[in-house]
Amino acid sequence: MSILTVWLKHSLKFSAVALLLLLCGNSFAQPITKLNIEQAYLLAQKNYPLTKQRGLITKTKEYTVANAAKGYLPVFSLNGQATYQSAVTSFPFTLPIPGFSLPTYSKDQYKIFAEVDQVVYDGGLIKNQQQVASANELIQQQNLEVELYALYDRINQLFFGALLINEQLKQNELVKKDIENGINKAKALVANGTAYRSSVDELSAQLLQTDQSRVELKANKKAFIDMLGLFINSAIDENTVLEKPSSPVLVDSINRPELLFYDYQKKAYDLQDELLKTQLRPKFSLFAQGGYGRPGLNMLSNDFALYYIGGLKLNWNLGSLYTLKNQKQLIDINRKSLDVQKETFLFNTTVTQKQQSADLIKYLELLKKDDTIIALRESVKKAAAAQLENGVLSAHDYINQVNAEDQARQSLILHQTQLLQAQYNYQNTVGNIKK
Repeated sequence: MSILTVWLKHSLKFSAVALLLLLCGNSFAQPITKLNIEQAYLLAQKNYPLTKQRGLITKTKEYTVANAAKGYLPVFSLNGQATYQSAVTSFPFTLPIPGFSLPTYSKDQYKIFAEVDQVVYDGGLIKNQQQVASANELIQQQNLEVELYALYDRINQLFFGALLINEQLKQNELVKKDIENGINKAKALVANGTAYRSSVDELSAQLLQTDQSRVELKANKKAFIDMLGLFINSAIDENTVLEKPSSPVLVDSINRPELLFYDYQKKAYDLQDELLKTQLRPKFSLFAQGGYGRPGLNMLSNDFALYYIGGLKLNWNLGSLYTLKNQKQLIDINRKSLDVQKETFLFNTTVTQKQQSADLIKYLELLKKDDTIIALRESVKKAAAAQLENGVLSAHDYINQVNAEDQARQSLILHQTQLLQAQYNYQNTVGNIKK
């Protein structure tokens, strides 16, 4: 009994923090009368608060891509300038020329102009920005998938914890019947004067202890069910039927969402590499400018005038050549760091996989012994019941035999549930949970 209590307390403690996080603001959906483990996985992912980030991540990507696409639209700008300068253009001769007078320029000059630029060729910069936005969305969505995947461990703890208590309650009922049977036999012996009243009292006290155990089991089950209901955002109670899952077909290949996260991150580094190339390419754009100022485009006039110009711009910034080599090396370091992270993850996952495989073998071996132990304990208990009826065995010794059989059956229940949970934990570890 103590092993079961420790196991249950550990499971409850494991999910206590999550319970506090989910207590605020969850409204239950329609009541569920029957629930299986696959439904629990799906509902937990659907209703976990973190899931709301999916839409936010998608919208962020859409806005970023849309903003980048606006780089193809013409860009309008308005500029103005008023200056006073210490010297102006002057002519080095003063000889009179018939029909021609030399202009005199003012030292205060003004201009205001509007300009429109239209990208013709940007070296692939805008396309790269859009690809980076899409890559970042995949990375963030997959990172969210990794975080949500951790829910499976919690659901396993709660679901199988509740299943275990269901089986314990059934066993508790069997023990209760054995004790009640012993009480009836002891009462008959007391009536015949072949036993003391204390025998009945001892059995009755054991019956009350069994009832106490049932109260504790029901309280533990309620805690598991309540937390499971919060995770799946559904109204479930002790009357909800939790379907015992069949043993899954286990596979060894690792298919965790973290692996896809590493792949997406590596593609993002490839895009960073491509960005270095686009920064070295020339950029071409068309432009048109119209303005008003003094002087205008006619350098021989000191009057205010309207003007316009237009043409083709070339912008080729080669300053990034200075840092190109270092930037490439930094990206290469990030790639290698990512490979180390992936290798470490696979190593740790493989270690966990080996440990869980050992647990599976252990539970299978324990189960082989449980049936034999139960058969022997049941035989001894039946003999003890007959001896009690014949007045040759004390109530205390009978209770010991009943408890011994109960402990054997409890061990079987625990090992069966632990094996099933270990199988699902193994699936979760390698990433082969079927939803």
